[in-house]
Amino acid sequence: MVTSELENLKKSSDEERLVAAAREFLDALPEQEQIRQQRAEGRAIADIVEGLGLSPDVIAAVHVYPLLRDDLLGSAKLEASDIGELAGIAHGLVQLGRFRLPPDWQPGEALAVQQSEALRKMLLAVVSDVRLVLVRIAEQLYRLRLAKKAPMDEQQALAIETREIYAALANRLGVWRLKWELEDLAFRYLEPVTYKQIAQSLNEKRTERESFIATVKSQLLVELAKAGLDADISGRPKHIYSIWRKMQRKGSGLEHIFDERAVRVLVNDVRECYAALGVVHNLWSYLPGEFDDYIANPKENNYQSLHTAVIGPEGRTVEVQIRTHDMHRQAELGVAAHWRYKEGSPPEAAFDQKIRFIRHILEPSDRDDELLDQIRDDVFEDRVYAVSPKGDVAEMPAGSTPLDFAYHVHTQVGHRCRGAKVNGRIVPLSYKVQNGDKIEIITASEAKPSRDWLNPQLGYLAATRSRAKVRSWFRQQDKEQNRRQGREMLERELARLNVRDIPANEIAKHLKFKDSAALCTALGAGDLSTAAIATALQNLRRDEYGEILKKPRQRKSKAAQRNKTSISGIGDLLSTFARCCRPVPPEHIAGYITQGRGVSIHRQDCGNFLRLNSRNPERVIEIDWGNSEHASYPAELKLYAYDRQGLLRDISSVLADEKISVLAMQTKSDKKRMQAIMELSIEVPGLPALSRIISRLEQVPNVTSVRRRN
Repeated sequence: MVTSELENLKKSSDEERLVAAAREFLDALPEQEQIRQQRAEGRAIADIVEGLGLSPDVIAAVHVYPLLRDDLLGSAKLEASDIGELAGIAHGLVQLGRFRLPPDWQPGEALAVQQSEALRKMLLAVVSDVRLVLVRIAEQLYRLRLAKKAPMDEQQALAIETREIYAALANRLGVWRLKWELEDLAFRYLEPVTYKQIAQSLNEKRTERESFIATVKSQLLVELAKAGLDADISGRPKHIYSIWRKMQRKGSGLEHIFDERAVRVLVNDVRECYAALGVVHNLWSYLPGEFDDYIANPKENNYQSLHTAVIGPEGRTVEVQIRTHDMHRQAELGVAAHWRYKEGSPPEAAFDQKIRFIRHILEPSDRDDELLDQIRDDVFEDRVYAVSPKGDVAEMPAGSTPLDFAYHVHTQVGHRCRGAKVNGRIVPLSYKVQNGDKIEIITASEAKPSRDWLNPQLGYLAATRSRAKVRSWFRQQDKEQNRRQGREMLERELARLNVRDIPANEIAKHLKFKDSAALCTALGAGDLSTAAIATALQNLRRDEYGEILKKPRQRKSKAAQRNKTSISGIGDLLSTFARCCRPVPPEHIAGYITQGRGVSIHRQDCGNFLRLNSRNPERVIEIDWGNSEHASYPAELKLYAYDRQGLLRDISSVLADEKISVLAMQTKSDKKRMQAIMELSIEVPGLPALSRIISRLEQVPNVTSVRRRN
């Protein structure tokens, strides 16, 4: 036993000498400006890596890596030196550092084959030696820090690469110490105005917040001591990106973010975690819905902690995190907290679980340009686990559907899928699979996927691989058939939205297709969804509504509730929407001054308006849509369905789910034909929303068609 300990001490001492030897070796190189810069880069990255507690041989190799990468140091010279044993690690880092996204790349675009292969090698390194990937993440952080004075386009390209790859990978590997700074710096470059606003708001309150946290800590220490708990308490640093994400998720301002003021309590074991939670809740009132137990239910990256929000001193909210010292070390270092890669250490189940998810990525796919989407599904997203009738467990991206499960089982099972049972009950194919669901797929004799499966608004498929298999099936079909079916889809979309004034070639040109034939072929092949048509119509009308849609929902003011529509150009005049055309944004509109009923608002291509304009052009006034964030506009729909019990309930449920106000509804039944005809008057925020609602209504069983009325 003593001998083993002495051997470990000797090994540790030898490794630490490697770092000093690497620095001496580099200091002996010629004094050139470029060599000095790369030595400084190596030291800076090594400083970040040392905070992760990695072994000295890796830290020593980090010092050498920048010079080897930039050909300032030859491989032969390194291997022949006293630190030649570092060559293998340094060359691994060079291979890993070759992955870069193109400077003008945007999320959603495909990767080139070379970039896909470089990304695949990085994931291989996670499986073989996770230390190398941690160094690559640290290098990305160094580059972000250095980019503070770089041109804006370079900053944004680096920030996109960080957000899409490295911050997500750091999160998946649980290295929160790096994750937070990566996300904050990327957010600073991508959203500088918003970042500055939140930072200034936090700085203005810093003194007040520090005083409040000191009060919370002193009161909590006294109460924990009374309960016999030995705890370390610190104020928890708040990261600007996480504040912004929570503001977006809750649709609220900074004043409604409870963990702006936060403390962290560290105790010795799990029993003390729950005992400390009891002390906190006895001392202050907790906020319902703000408690999370990540000890009993750890996050996907094995993060464990208790989170609660309470009304603390002076009636102010404060978040309290409670965890053990080991949990805190795991949260800060993630996989770096495990020493599997040390010789003689037994494999740790937690570490193995973190990297097992990557292994199936290593098999080359038919389409390498879709690798990044696959990685988003398979690496960076949360998972859901379903069970087949035979008891096999399938791991899929969170939000997956029974149709995704069918394609996970086999491509042909997916192509022939016609229905599904979950836990013995028939469910829609758009059902969201929950952990532990037992799924049975109902198949037909022939493969016949539906193009609707590719429409993201309908929610049939969540996994990128599943969508790729459906697209591949349609690509193999006759091109002329795709064009014909695509033409029918385009005409159906324009008809149900009642849009007649925009030529198909103009829509095709906007969507970067050669002509309408190419557009229809893409629609028929499933490469383009009908949802893109509504968006194109919106952009062609050059309305600013697209930016309004992206804003977070906020609580409506009383004034906004009183005035649900927004029209510019009529002032305080009484106005009404013409029942003959019921325009919605972003359709071109015009006003007609009536006798005694104020201004009547028409679509510019409305037949009634054109007749009125020809007779009394002096009564026509120019108007356009205002920019009210909460504006809504009336629309008339006509719905045809085979009559059945519960039809009205199901239609009302769809409208309620979409938070659509129903102004009027009339139903006529034809008993002979068993047909129901409904005329709906609803309020919608704009044309894209109207398209989505029509799609949802068409999914209701027995509904045969839904159209916008003239």
